[in-house]
Amino acid sequence: MIQGTGSDVGKSLIIAGLARAFTRRGLSVLPFKPQNMSNNAAVTEDGGEIGRAQALQARACGVAPCVDMNPVLLKPQSEVGAQVVVQGRVLCNAKAREYQALKPRLLVSVLESFRRLGAKADLVLVEGAGSASEINLRRGDIANMGFAQAADVPVALVGDIDRGGVIAQIVGTRAVIDTADAAKVVGFIINRFRGDPSLFAQGMRVIEEHTGWPSLGLVPHFAKAHRLPAEDALALDRRQAPGDGAVTVAVPVLPRISNFDDLDPLKLEPAMRLVLVRQGEALPCDADLVLLPGSKATIADLLAMRAEGWDVDLKAHLRRGGKVLGLCGGYQMLGRIIRDPEGIEGPPGEAEGLGLLEVETVLTPRKSLRTVEGETLPGGEPFAGYEMHVGVTTGPDTSRPVLRFKDGRMDGASSANGRVKGVYMHGLFSNPRQRTALLAEFGARSTGVSYEEDVETTLDELAAHLAAHLDLDRLFTLAR
Repeated sequence: MIQGTGSDVGKSLIIAGLARAFTRRGLSVLPFKPQNMSNNAAVTEDGGEIGRAQALQARACGVAPCVDMNPVLLKPQSEVGAQVVVQGRVLCNAKAREYQALKPRLLVSVLESFRRLGAKADLVLVEGAGSASEINLRRGDIANMGFAQAADVPVALVGDIDRGGVIAQIVGTRAVIDTADAAKVVGFIINRFRGDPSLFAQGMRVIEEHTGWPSLGLVPHFAKAHRLPAEDALALDRRQAPGDGAVTVAVPVLPRISNFDDLDPLKLEPAMRLVLVRQGEALPCDADLVLLPGSKATIADLLAMRAEGWDVDLKAHLRRGGKVLGLCGGYQMLGRIIRDPEGIEGPPGEAEGLGLLEVETVLTPRKSLRTVEGETLPGGEPFAGYEMHVGVTTGPDTSRPVLRFKDGRMDGASSANGRVKGVYMHGLFSNPRQRTALLAEFGARSTGVSYEEDVETTLDELAAHLAAHLDLDRLFTLAR
């Protein structure tokens, strides 16, 4: 089990790299994360949903993702509450304190999923969540040491030297966790090191002396990490790559942004300048396209857009001749109204949309979770992706759909002048022909690079990177 001294220290990436490295040795490897908190999710073949990081790790193992790889997924909808997804299906919405009371029940499902994976693999790589030192949440824990004890798995602790204070991160973790939990730790890994490793040799010794845990390796910064889908929206802070492309795509970063890996393929295009617009900033006046991303709480994020004045910026953008594309929750926002009669996202009610498409959305309990493929209209460019949403969107502009699925269903809506479009599907720009068509609208050319091939190449390079700096034989022995 790989646990961390905090969120975003690189646990997900290390497991993806180890998964590919051990798989290339001929082992049957599977990833597992007992509890994940993320709005960046993926659809499994059996129609469930798991964290995007576990889907990437499954890919690194060369297997299809399944719901057992992430049996508990928390999708934040507010500052204190989240949707609780258990073994791929929505169980309930719960506030933080309510969720604590649920944990003993959820541990049963977690261990059940873990046993199923273990029965069909040589090696299961387990990812912890957040920080191993969150002793205020230790009672009833199913994400870190609580799981490690219940499933009897050894733990490697990862610290991130790039954020500073890594000695305190690891020594402090040893200081606050109890003796039984500390005994589960078989060693520590320092991640994201830059510079001369000999300069940190004393630091490694100090950590060993203060914790009694041996060093398992010092991993240099992996420069291509940004080319792989991220689990946590915190990673967006490191992923803005403005570039100097001829086509500017502006993305307002909503408080509850979801499935933001939709943006990753766009970063492969030198002709495209991707600008992530933060709270307190205006949408850039030189934007060619404004892309409204997915949202876990559409109405709340719609209100946030208005509070930032982005609705005003959006209308000014259209007056200047710009274009708008909404993805999933962003598509719903573009309509006249969003109704939530059953309180799916909060108290029952409705909200006026941006009014840029002649459609309206009614949020419903049934969640659409499916993988899809087809072609765009009218050009016929192919795509493959997935749907993950609640709600049904209807109205005159749906008579001008954007996508046609292989089963004949249509998706999306377009304004009469074609400058505003919205779709439910995620993963649209993974296909290079979709990016080629998008750039052609603005008179620019695509590289034609395959995003999927780029992910595969990056996973191979990550595996080689870890193999060069970690002792894989020792890790496999420690995993028992």
